[in-house]
This record gives sequence, C-alpha cells and structure tokens, in this order.
Amino acid sequence: MAFALEGAPVPELEEATIAQLQEGLVTGRWTAVDLVEKYLARIDGIDRSGPRINSVIELNPDAAAIAAALDRERKDKGSRGPMHGIPILIKDNIETADKMMTTAGSLALAGAPARKDAELVTRLRAAGAVILGKTNLSEWANFRCSHSTSGWSARGGQTRNPYVLDRNPSGSSSGSGAAAAASLCAAAVGTETDGSIVSPSSVNGLVGIKPTVGLVPGSGIVPISHRQDTAGPMARTVTDAALLLGVLAGASYGQALNPEALRGARIGVARQVFGFNDGVDRVIESALETLKRLGAELIDPANIPTFSKLSEPENEAMLWDFKADLNAYLDARGAAVKSLKDVIEFNERNREREMPYFGQDRMIKAEAKGPLTSRAYRDLVSHLGRMARQDGIDRVMTEHKLDALVAPTDGPAWPIDFVDGDHFSGGCSTPAAIAGYPHVTVPAGQVFGLPVGLSFFGSPRTEMKLIRFAYAFEQAAGARRPPQYAPSVKF
Repeated sequence: MAFALEGAPVPELEEATIAQLQEGLVTGRWTAVDLVEKYLARIDGIDRSGPRINSVIELNPDAAAIAAALDRERKDKGSRGPMHGIPILIKDNIETADKMMTTAGSLALAGAPARKDAELVTRLRAAGAVILGKTNLSEWANFRCSHSTSGWSARGGQTRNPYVLDRNPSGSSSGSGAAAAASLCAAAVGTETDGSIVSPSSVNGLVGIKPTVGLVPGSGIVPISHRQDTAGPMARTVTDAALLLGVLAGASYGQALNPEALRGARIGVARQVFGFNDGVDRVIESALETLKRLGAELIDPANIPTFSKLSEPENEAMLWDFKADLNAYLDARGAAVKSLKDVIEFNERNREREMPYFGQDRMIKAEAKGPLTSRAYRDLVSHLGRMARQDGIDRVMTEHKLDALVAPTDGPAWPIDFVDGDHFSGGCSTPAAIAGYPHVTVPAGQVFGLPVGLSFFGSPRTEMKLIRFAYAFEQAAGARRPPQYAPSVKF
C-alpha cells in the first residue's frame, strides 16, 4: 500500500520536465520565484514530513532572491536559455561559495564554507539555474568504511528510497537520486567514482549519465580519486539529463534525441553481468527485445575479458588516490581538518555522532599508503588502466565492432541495514568507472515495485552516441514510473 501524501504537495510539479517548466516561465504561468516556492513545498511535504525520504541536507537561503533576480532579467533582457530559472539540487560534496556548507556529509567539514564555487557550479549559475540546495550522500562519498550503509551521513542521517521507504537509495549520490525521483527539483547533480551516479539512478528510476572523466570540470569537488571522479546529471528523462550534461560540460546534446538512433547500431550484451537476480534478468531480457525491435543488431554475448579481475586492484588503487587527493583538497580548503589523518582523529573523538553504526577502515587503510610517486602505486595504476581499457572495454568493442555495450545497471534496492551494511547483488559500473569511460543508465522496468536500469557504456567521449541509444530506448519502452512511497515491498 502506497504512502498517502497528505494534501498531495504541488502535484503539478510531479514528473514535470525542464521543457514543461520553461514553457510555464515563458507563458507566465509561473515565475522562477513561484517554482522555488513550489519545490520548497514539495520538499517540506515529502522530504521533511509525510514519507520523510530525507534527501535534502540543506536548503539555499538565497534561492528565492536568486530566482527573483532571474525573473527581472528575463523581463528586461530575455532568457539565458533552457535552464533560466530552473531549480536544481546538487550533491553536498560540490563546493558553493554562498551561505550553504560543503561537507561531504561529515561533521568534520561543517562550519567551514567553501571559498569559491566549483567550476560546474559556475556553469550552472551562468546558465540561469537556481541552486535550490544540497543533497545528502553516503558520507565521504562512501569511502569511509567497507561495510557502510549507503545514503547515511553523520550530518544528514539516512536517506530513504521513495519507491519503497525501507529500502536503500544506493550511494553515494543517494540524496540526488531520491530527490530527483520524488520531483523535489527539476533535476539533480551527483558525482561518481564507481557507480555513485548510475547505481542510485537505477534504483531510483532515473536517467543517470556518468561522463568521460575530464568532460565535466572536477575542481571544487571533495575527491576520492582524480583518475575516476566525475560529476554528472541525474534526471527523470533522457532529455533533461542531456540538457543538464550540456551545461556541466559546456556542450550541446540536443541532436542526440533521435528515437530512430538504434536502427543499425551494433550493441554488445555483457552477459557476464546477468544472473544475479531472476527478476532483473527478466526486465533486461525484455529490454533487449525492445532494442532488437528498434533495429539494433545485438552481439550476444560480448563479454569484457577482464571483468572479474578489476574490483580488487581498483579498491587498492583508490586507497592511494584518496589519501593523496583528500590531503591536497583539505590543505587548499582551509577547514579545521587539514589532512586525512585529522579526519580519522576527528571521527574517533566524535565517535558517537560520526560512527554510531560503522567505522572507518577504508580511511585507516588509505592513511597507511605512501605517495603517488611510489613505484608500487604507478605499477598498480598502469596495470589497472590496461585491464579496464586496452584488455577490457577497448578489446571487446574492437573485436565485435560495437557501438556500445549493454547490461543491467544494478540490482533492485536492498533493505536499509545498519547491522551488515549494503547488500549489493550485482552491477556493471566498474569497467567504465576504472577506464574513465562514459556510462548512461535509463529506466528499464521494475521488480516488485523497485526500479531497475539498463546501462549503455562504451568508448571514451561517446556521450552523444550513448545518449542517442538511451533516448531511443526510453521513448519506446516508457518504463519510468513515479515513486509510490510504499512502506515496504509487497510480494
């Protein structure tokens, strides 16, 4: 039985696209100030009361004033473009030089505002977007403990999945996923090192785009790994995700929106990702039939030779990256904690608030690592990159002359579990994450009311092609359903 939304807070915004919101701004149906107020009402009625999904960690106190200035500008000078006056939410590891904090969910960074906007925030503001607030996340982007619960941070608490409230929203862009799914914003920005855009997008019924590393500027984001970190859009439609990616990347992906794009495309099926959940297999097999009906040629199987060999060395390499990258970030940030060592000590001193459920074994292991100039690190990263790229994705793409690979993005959302942590059942994010290659997930169906995504991934800088394929599939499948805020899964 679904949660009854008392008063159905601002139903006109539920599932509203950016184009629909912009049309209302152009015709005078509403102003940017109206949109801010309407989304704030939804946040109040869904996030902070009602089903209480707890996805927004902080609201921007200046959002209404920014919207008012944009309304005046529209009247006096015209629109800046399709994002003018559109409210979005961004993850709380992305710096904003305003009255909001940037904490990565940690109390260690609370009270120390960023000195300047992240470059992607500068681009959003220039496009006329209204940053409505920050979203909760898995603390330190899920790189504190190896047995953590995604969607939990000491500063923000636990985010819940809006489809089934006792289920996890996945991480680390948990709040961005839950908020966008619940129409608490027009769209959201997340970040990924491995899976943190595509997994929460999949389990929250969203389109998520993890771009080629370097396509979106990474400055001003609390880091894990300079080799794999990237920001990207999370939205309810491919069109909105493509529009937001265009702003973040300084490009345009409008020409990718072609419902006939799969005709003649050679799509490889990464069969090794299947088999972890019967319900997911059924959904994705149906999706493959849709791809064939749309004219795609499926090469099945088209397995990645190194798929099973990537996770262990990836985790090891990220320990080195995290120490070096976070130390450099904290030193430049000017916060009370100046290094990873300081963060570890802060967590120990504040154990009751920072570590009530799980510890910080990943941080401790990272602190023990040496510098990135170490021969051991350089050899490891060289080996890892070769396995993911030349011997992995590149090999299967070249061997079968593929335009893209497809696979199930992730399993259905698992129960929130503070005892044993996350229950990941399977997924395909790791090869593209390590390689730094693009990855797009799009809603494919549901298993017991829990969303499941279909992934398209492939060669570097092929975002346009992947967005084309995702859009064609989305238009034919029509698989997205709004969340129902069910208290638990109904079998």
